[in-house]
Amino acid sequence: MTMRNEIELFLKYLAAEKACSDNTLSAYNNDLSQLASFIQTRSLEKGARPSWAQLDKDALVQYMRDLKEKKYAPATVARKVATAKSFVSCMVAMGRLQCDPTENLVSPHISKPLPTPLSVSQVRALLNVPCQQNTPESKRDRAMLELLYATGMRVSELVALNLADINLLENSVTCTSRSAGRRCLPVDPRVMGLIADYIENYRSKVQRDEEPALFLNQRGERLTRQGFWLILKGYAEKAGLGSSITPHTLRHSFAVHQLNSGADLHSVQQMLGHAHILSTKVYQQVRIPS
Repeated sequence: MTMRNEIELFLKYLAAEKACSDNTLSAYNNDLSQLASFIQTRSLEKGARPSWAQLDKDALVQYMRDLKEKKYAPATVARKVATAKSFVSCMVAMGRLQCDPTENLVSPHISKPLPTPLSVSQVRALLNVPCQQNTPESKRDRAMLELLYATGMRVSELVALNLADINLLENSVTCTSRSAGRRCLPVDPRVMGLIADYIENYRSKVQRDEEPALFLNQRGERLTRQGFWLILKGYAEKAGLGSSITPHTLRHSFAVHQLNSGADLHSVQQMLGHAHILSTKVYQQVRIPS
């Protein structure tokens, strides 16, 4: 089996067992193809037959050095090293490699910047923009923005919501993500009222017979992440917030504002769907902009 064949085998494993997205698979493919090219060149220089068996600790250290010399950012180097570790671990598990040369390999240290939230007044300005219109689309957009800020859910979770995930009687919504699984989130009754208004005055008019999605575009199809991002960008510019606002900005803002208002750290962790409390503690270091 060639080196390329083994990469393909690994990618099929990720798709089938880990349910990785196309973007993730593409990133793995690019990283492993680059590593394979490096090993092939190194093996030919030594007069050896190119194979993954040539991937030892010395080769990995030289690979990292080569990446740094090519001016790759530390975060990119760390990602490529992580890709190599995942691949080699899988190869060892399948018996295609005898030992794991990445076991004690140290990745570059990456200092992550703190999240950048909006101020409370900036969030209010953003949420107020759809209120200035009285169209079916503005009802949908206001419901989406308010729900995102009220729960801190990810945009992928927002657009994945189905009508059946909304409990108007108990003021709750059940969202699902690959990393956090399913979790039931309490929602302010005022926000649930906006969702009910959207369902009655927009969704019911554009829905297709068997479309389960909660938030629909004008064609009656599930709204995509890209579609929501464009909607948010338009409202952010109208609110004078510029074009750098992303859906995750509202998630950051929710977390910081909740903690600043005295919310329990573990409650915020559960709302965000963080597997580790350390991910939530980061928000305790963030100051709300004035």
